[in-house]
Amino acid sequence: MPDTSTGSRGRTGSTAPPSRRTVLAATAGVTTALALGGTAHADAPDDRKLRALIARMTLPEKVGQLFVMRVYGHSATAPDQADIDANLREIGVRTAAELIARYRVGGIIYFTWAHNTRDPHQMADLSNGIQRASLTQPRGLPVLISTDQEHGIVCRVGEPATLFPGAMAIGAGGSRGDARTLGRIAGQELRALGIRQNYSPVADVNVNPANPVIGVRSFGADPAAVAGMVAAEVAGYQHGRQVASTAKHFPGHGDTAVDSHYGFPVITHTREQWETLDAPPFRAAIRAGIDSIMTAHIMVPALDDSGDPATLSRPILTGILREELGYDGLVVTDSLGMEGVRTKYGDDRVPVLALKAGVDQLLNPPSLDIAWNAVLKAVQDGELTEARLDESILRVLRLKAKLRLFDAPYVSQDGVDRTVGTPSHLKAADRIAERTTTLLVNEGALLPLSRRTHPKVLVVGADPASPSGTTGPPTGVLATALTELGFTATALSTGTAPSAATIARAVAAAGDADAVVVGTYNVTASSAQKVLVEQLLATGRPVVAVAIRNPYDVAQLPGVRAVLASYSWTDVELRAAARVIAGRVAPRGRLPVPVQRADDPGTVLYPVGHGLSYGHR
Repeated sequence: MPDTSTGSRGRTGSTAPPSRRTVLAATAGVTTALALGGTAHADAPDDRKLRALIARMTLPEKVGQLFVMRVYGHSATAPDQADIDANLREIGVRTAAELIARYRVGGIIYFTWAHNTRDPHQMADLSNGIQRASLTQPRGLPVLISTDQEHGIVCRVGEPATLFPGAMAIGAGGSRGDARTLGRIAGQELRALGIRQNYSPVADVNVNPANPVIGVRSFGADPAAVAGMVAAEVAGYQHGRQVASTAKHFPGHGDTAVDSHYGFPVITHTREQWETLDAPPFRAAIRAGIDSIMTAHIMVPALDDSGDPATLSRPILTGILREELGYDGLVVTDSLGMEGVRTKYGDDRVPVLALKAGVDQLLNPPSLDIAWNAVLKAVQDGELTEARLDESILRVLRLKAKLRLFDAPYVSQDGVDRTVGTPSHLKAADRIAERTTTLLVNEGALLPLSRRTHPKVLVVGADPASPSGTTGPPTGVLATALTELGFTATALSTGTAPSAATIARAVAAAGDADAVVVGTYNVTASSAQKVLVEQLLATGRPVVAVAIRNPYDVAQLPGVRAVLASYSWTDVELRAAARVIAGRVAPRGRLPVPVQRADDPGTVLYPVGHGLSYGHR
């Protein structure tokens, strides 16, 4: 059947998804057999009907239901040629529809780099095309479409969708109500796009300032505060069964100096430390009714001394998560393409061992063919029982039923227009962001800047790529926002490692300014960004630093009279920082992590809870 759900049409030319009657006929009664339609059924799906559905599945169909896979392209059946080539190279299929037909995957994950997320209408069409491709298969089932929409520095769906501050910013705001609002609005928008499983929130407690992979993705360093934020965001996401929320990365990835994408981290916490530091947010998520929990590719010898990553650890996933914490929801691996899970075992053993450990969903293996056939062979050889597969498939189908995917697998373009990036949603994000901006230093009451005494502002600094691919660059966003607030602001991008010539240009430009705003990004003792700031200070012009990622930058900037933390460089956070600089709003954020002295890491420079205000509001 030709694809009518590509993203090339305008909004008014979109075809409606097939009617439910058409789908029921095409699926040969599967949905009818489930009898899950309408609004009469209870929140808990009928396991007897789901088990009957599983009993009709072939073994290959069961294996496929356990996998969540990437696929390139904006359309389920007519992607661009470059995406067809990428799919053939990595998966051996041309399109998402062919992926589903060959492997009968239970889930598909959207990525920006896979060209799945061009714009909201295209995403809705892609989601409908994926559901149509699956539901028209023999014994076809709806697909659980997922993504990583954490907000802040990890964001797959960009503008015009509503983008919120990230977790550490929300932690700085200190409002569980804001966390719940974020989850509710973001969940509504994801659901309108056909995305029904979100790999958020991050439940890791970031107690290591050098953590290269979590950092500002965490709500903070206080386990109780993180637990409260996690529970609130889960409640928002899962309100009205909008999307399945996912707490990650179990058993806790907050104290590591190794990125599990590229290495194999070892967490040296004792069992008592784990109970105190790492466990509380996951316990809170479970109490909040979390639908899914993601594993971490980390070794925690105090929980399992076998040397296996937690993703492959039965003592951790079954012994602790299932039996001790009482969790019976879905367990999904972190990406199986990450080095942390591939260090000890080959790609054929990893999925089998994950299932034996207690995993339900196998996320994004580097080679689906190797992983899929390895699971199939493990059942045929008796290493895995079919009953073990059925146990995980039941959890997958329970979640699909809870999310009403059997009733209403399709989304509408009208729903996109009514829901995604609406003025009320954007306003809510702006107001939340204003409550997160943290003023760390304000010597001599430099801030707020007055447009009468400092009318000309130079904005320099780092311009990292947008997390969503649709915002920034940071210097331009700050300059535009300050200009809209009555200043004459110009932007000069100096990057994360400015050369001597770039620094000289910035210093020369500062001579024509009344004040300089510099955006810093992970400044270290040897960073060229530090040299830039020092030379700008030497001009005598007032310098305001905005730490656009880690708040720890402030420890490397001892001479700067005013330092703000925005915790990310998406537009919503930077615009809020500009309003704080201009005095349109008073800073209200409080540090959710401690900042140690640069010259004495054992000494706290600014404790958790530190944050200044202007005193007049």
